[in-house]
Amino acid sequence: MGVLSGMRVVEGSAFVAIPLAGMTLAQMGAEVIRFDRLEGGLDAGRWPVTREGRSLFWAGLNKGKKSVAVNMKSDEGRELVTRLVTAPGDEAGLFLTNLRVRGWMDHETLSAHRPDLVTVTLLGDRHGNPAVDYSVNPALGFPMATGPEGSDEPVAHVLPAWDCIAGNLAVSSLLAAERHRLKTGKGQEVVLALKDVAAAMLGHLGIVGEVLVNGVDRPRSGNALYGAYGQDFVLADGARVMVIGLTDRQWRGLVAATGTGKAMEALEQRTGLPLRDEGARFRLRHEITALLAPWFAVRGLAEVAEALEAQGCTWSEFRSFARAVREDPDLSTDNPMMAEVEQPGIGSYPVPGTPVSFGAHPREAPVRAPLLGEHTEEVLADVAGLSSGEIAALMDRGVVAGP
Repeated sequence: MGVLSGMRVVEGSAFVAIPLAGMTLAQMGAEVIRFDRLEGGLDAGRWPVTREGRSLFWAGLNKGKKSVAVNMKSDEGRELVTRLVTAPGDEAGLFLTNLRVRGWMDHETLSAHRPDLVTVTLLGDRHGNPAVDYSVNPALGFPMATGPEGSDEPVAHVLPAWDCIAGNLAVSSLLAAERHRLKTGKGQEVVLALKDVAAAMLGHLGIVGEVLVNGVDRPRSGNALYGAYGQDFVLADGARVMVIGLTDRQWRGLVAATGTGKAMEALEQRTGLPLRDEGARFRLRHEITALLAPWFAVRGLAEVAEALEAQGCTWSEFRSFARAVREDPDLSTDNPMMAEVEQPGIGSYPVPGTPVSFGAHPREAPVRAPLLGEHTEEVLADVAGLSSGEIAALMDRGVVAGP
């Protein structure tokens, strides 16, 4: 039984952030019920997909949930969704959504059926306009600071970082609002916007201050670690590694591994900048790299790895997704977080459970994603309290559907 066992959350969602939030809660033990259109939600076929067109994306973000397929264009379907969201129970009445539908699925309307309802709603921006990670990121400047030094071309990264952060912030917000309800008996709507999540991080990381206080529009620095030392090197066998000298310990380990101590001392004397200071290491990154590059250039990966590991350095090899999946034991069942799961229509492959380990609860194996509508009958019976005859009639009328 997970740490959130007994909690019931209803999810109406698409894209990344809210499905991720629901999955995170499910993997901590909550009962998470996702409702979708009869034909599937907006992300039912999102890439990556199998050769047969099955969405690996959808399977990945909906592990451990229950699925209800319902015709939300019908009055009966909308009534059913309302009953699921507002069903009684001290640990129910929790709703996650980024489908802000006015008139029947907004918090004001739903809370009329259950005043202590907690709704967490994710918007695109604070004005209610649509936005996704791939529009927010360029709007706030990150692609203009990413890419090779001296380049004028923006580089948009492939990781939907703001979605990932927003999803976990939605989890925190729901748990905080639920705690408030436990103390006061009162529900509430919690609203967050994807762009605000990104804008907040822009401020938290000091970038807003860097622009307004220092008058600096951060330039591109390639693969260098901004503000300290970190750089990539190509080795004699063609491998490429990233080495980090962020902290003093990391820096000293890198210098010791490469035997460049005297050269670094000479650099300090020549420039008057102490390399124990991480900012100085960034300012002198080109000179430092020129001193380190010959050592890496004549050695292969095995020799470099042995030398770096002996000094406890922080480093990694550059890999493709395919190489990482095939070679990194952390992406295999060697990692207790991972388990081989049979996903209907896709096959068997290792998938992650929760990365969090709770001392009072044993780690539970990940549970596959449901088929669309797989739990329609179960949920309508157990949560909405419908009889088998009522459920059969709804199916006959096309209001709900099974898998």
